[in-house]
Amino acid sequence: MSSTAKQGAVPVPNVVLQSSFTMPVTGLGTGSETNDDLTVKAAAVEAIKLGYRHFDTASFYGSEQGLGEAIAEALKLGLISSRNELFITSKLWLSDNHPHLVLPALQNSLRSLGLEYLDLYLIHWPISAKPKLKKFPYDDDDLLPFDLKGVWASMEECHNLGLTKSIGVSNFSCKKLENLLSFATIPPAVNQVELNPCWQQKNLREYCKAKDIMVTAYSPLGAKGAIWGSNDVMDSELLKHIAHAHGKTVAQVSLRWLYEQGVTFIVKSYNKERMKQNLEIFDFSLTNDDYQKINQIKQERKVKNCAPPGGFVIDDLWDGEN
Repeated sequence: MSSTAKQGAVPVPNVVLQSSFTMPVTGLGTGSETNDDLTVKAAAVEAIKLGYRHFDTASFYGSEQGLGEAIAEALKLGLISSRNELFITSKLWLSDNHPHLVLPALQNSLRSLGLEYLDLYLIHWPISAKPKLKKFPYDDDDLLPFDLKGVWASMEECHNLGLTKSIGVSNFSCKKLENLLSFATIPPAVNQVELNPCWQQKNLREYCKAKDIMVTAYSPLGAKGAIWGSNDVMDSELLKHIAHAHGKTVAQVSLRWLYEQGVTFIVKSYNKERMKQNLEIFDFSLTNDDYQKINQIKQERKVKNCAPPGGFVIDDLWDGEN
């Protein structure tokens, strides 16, 4: 982790990606069921006021337009002095997961956001669906073979054109990363995956660390309310005990644990108080006893062999990795 820089109301540390660009440890996710433009805009503006500088969106979320409006509003209000103060991540959806569609998809995202470039562009899933078929869930016959080599070459083209500063992946196993690294000219800077105290992904984290790939956790609090998520993190008695001992919330303990693992994370709440609390994790540390307790937590992946919310099964999605 790099030194802490003051960002708004709460100091948020940065990490340096292997692409040499810095990324704030904490990002606000916009993959919500309540994603009308006004809701996204209001939440993102409030987040900027609180100190968030990293925002995670995707073409599939339907939040790019609202987030773009929030960025414009933040500039207008003087909450930030330039777009360069923000780190914006978006993602390539399954129906655009084809070599000839990557660049147009990114250009569409930029238009929706009203931006000239992204800070990070990710392959959302290592799965391809029929072009222009932007629905969910997909049927089995909607899926097509995934040309990772061709798609990654197009991702590299987007980078070389200056349309995204960094490129990466999401939901990639060690095996899939190994395959990608065997031919990539520009290695992935980030792998965004499900990660929290109830699904700790030690092997994947160690692999990514060895390859200098930053791990970003989605569902860092278990994705409560999501179709594929659970309450396991927030209901954990072990985490409640640790939180009580530190005078913190279970969410703050969980995020602190991720931070101490050298992991970045995307938190997803539009509630002002929870957004604020999710930033207040840099003023305490976990103890060895805390770690022993967290290591006892039962492990279970919530996003299993299907893309949420469970529209189809991909037998080798996780390559049998735990």
